[in-house]
Amino acid sequence: MFNRILVVCVGNICRSPTGEYLLKHLLPNKHIDSAGIAVEKSRLTGKPADATATTLAAEHGISLEGHAAKQLTAELASQYDLILVMEKGHIDALCSIAPEARGKTMLFGQWIGQKDIPDPHRQSREAFDHAWMLIEEAANAWAKKI
Repeated sequence: MFNRILVVCVGNICRSPTGEYLLKHLLPNKHIDSAGIAVEKSRLTGKPADATATTLAAEHGISLEGHAAKQLTAELASQYDLILVMEKGHIDALCSIAPEARGKTMLFGQWIGQKDIPDPHRQSREAFDHAWMLIEEAANAWAKKI
């Protein structure tokens, strides 16, 4: 049913690449990608995943190598069956970019109590650890549902 999945956060360097690569690991037969709501505004286009996010993923056997941040666009959103956002507020931001994507947009944390996954960018390692724990729990829950 959902063969093409897009994971979305703000800058596309911490949470969404982590979610993307975790889902790719869990669902190898699906096409999974990620993008950010404010990549261009934040001047992050083409940037690799955050160093702390990359290190943490590697510690869990997941490589974020090769990731390049990209801006969410209406055209990009139209190519996916399911779009997963990290926070409830991202739904409105996504809909301002791609209103037609609302019906296929859900929270990444949908199956773990509809939890928002807080942005660890420029925060402590503990903030990254907390985000990883939530992303991993949510990715496992999605993998069971899809």
